[in-house]
Amino acid sequence: MKVVTLFNNEAKLIKKAAAQNRKAQHTLFEMHAPKMLSVCRYYIKDLQKAEEVMLNGFLKVFTHLNQFKSLGSFEGWIRRIMVRECISFLRQEKQIYFTEETHPFTEIEDSTTQQYDVAHLQHMIDQLPSGYKMVFIMYAIEGYKHSEIAKELNITEGTSKSQLFKARQLLQQQINALNKTEYGSK
Repeated sequence: MKVVTLFNNEAKLIKKAAAQNRKAQHTLFEMHAPKMLSVCRYYIKDLQKAEEVMLNGFLKVFTHLNQFKSLGSFEGWIRRIMVRECISFLRQEKQIYFTEETHPFTEIEDSTTQQYDVAHLQHMIDQLPSGYKMVFIMYAIEGYKHSEIAKELNITEGTSKSQLFKARQLLQQQINALNKTEYGSK
């Protein structure tokens, strides 16, 4: 029985792509584009704009491919570029707003056991104010620390924490309202 290799060795592909091999670049793009589009979509509500940002991000990936040092995952390196592209796009569009007030932070209890599909959750996240949404995604989905978020967005750590707290509050309110309507309480 002959074994067919389904995936090329990523390190070899990266090396070829860095040498301007278009086929290798296309293969890397095909491998990573779906995940990177979802990353861009987290930040940018409009799918066409998210696609445009993703394509600009891949242009930067292939332009700066020789800077990838193989110290971490290639996907993580691409993801970081995509996040920065999204932030840059939203800044250009003047779509990021942060409130500077701080609140005492308390954990929000998650009393929901209901499962929601990804599209529904994305819709709830899309309804958040831009600053809340940005910090929530960077912290809860991307795994950034508040210090990293503060540095990336040019805000204080306190503002980052406050934005996350408020985002969680609003999401909890949306989920509670949805649960009430689904169970006939309204």
